[in-house]
Amino acid sequence: MKRRNALRRVLAACLSLVLFASLVFAFTSCGDKDKYDFEEIDTEYKGTTLYVCNWGEYISDGSEGSLNVVKAFEKVYGIKVKYDFFSTNEELYASLNSGASYDVVIPSDYMISRLIRDGLIQKIDTSDLKNYENIAPEYKGLYFDPTDEYSVPYSVGMVGIVYDTTKVSEAEVAEQSWSLLWSKNYRTGELINMNNPRDAFGVTQCYLGLDVNSTNPADWKAAYDKLKEQNCIYLMDEIYDKMEMGNAAAAAYYAGDCLQMMQENEDLAFYYPKEGTNIFVDSMVIPTSAKNVGAAKLFIDFMLDPRVATENANYICYASPNIKVRTNPEYDYCEGTDEYAILYELPESYKEDPAKMQYYHTLDDATQKLMDDYWMDLGIGE
Repeated sequence: MKRRNALRRVLAACLSLVLFASLVFAFTSCGDKDKYDFEEIDTEYKGTTLYVCNWGEYISDGSEGSLNVVKAFEKVYGIKVKYDFFSTNEELYASLNSGASYDVVIPSDYMISRLIRDGLIQKIDTSDLKNYENIAPEYKGLYFDPTDEYSVPYSVGMVGIVYDTTKVSEAEVAEQSWSLLWSKNYRTGELINMNNPRDAFGVTQCYLGLDVNSTNPADWKAAYDKLKEQNCIYLMDEIYDKMEMGNAAAAAYYAGDCLQMMQENEDLAFYYPKEGTNIFVDSMVIPTSAKNVGAAKLFIDFMLDPRVATENANYICYASPNIKVRTNPEYDYCEGTDEYAILYELPESYKEDPAKMQYYHTLDDATQKLMDDYWMDLGIGE
């Protein structure tokens, strides 16, 4: 669920185009990671184009010495990749539902179940993927694709609170609670919740001990009332600049992205709230509108290659479902690091009560409308 600053995405894309134009077909255009001697493979898909749509800055792109995964794939297979971005699962759904044609997209769990329900993605024969065996067993057979027919796990994450240690008191940190986002000790603009209804309501429902997938209108009314009490501003991409520049006290956000913020500002720290949180798995799927299914499967399999998966996990900072990543000596967030603790080690309260980690499910139409109406009434999206 990577969501980075749009301007950064544009600048990165422009820089990549300039570099590629000056180093046509040179494998060094894949960043500084040219140590990987990928064998060029001739297939019937050579010379074709593959259309991929993903979250912004959610793939290793060659910056800061990383492997440019897309360029490496192009080099290996001679397949041109047209790479596009989406900002929310709902935006991606609307795009596919209106007829947009992509060969590979990477939505989140609850959206995958909706895409399956509405016939917008197709089955994947995983026997065609030689690296599929690298997916850890705990990430197979999940609720949104119980028979593993439609999706291949890409990354795993949870939502927590990133906070500025110079602004948040030790007493409030000691609480390890979502209550920080309702604290009256901060000026308007210093506390941030996420500017999309599923996550903003999800944070609030977890704080109240409610089911994030409840169909009881009273539960959604309780969350709505609690959101009205919040002294937060609501942002997405802009959270990065706010936190990295020290212009906010705390924000709810995705753990992998919070790690990146912490790397930019040493005053930042992170915790998972004791009341519980959302856990998510983003996965690679092939839309029914795909025109290059064979190349799509080559791309998905390439992403599961241990070398590629490790470089990608290093870049995006999310937990990897690939068992070969954690044992790779090139993995930056191996066991024993602070990052490993955030990505892979659960708080004791979560170990004692796994139900505190809640997946979002596709809401029924009545509940979806209720949430949307409450969100519009709050005026947050405006």
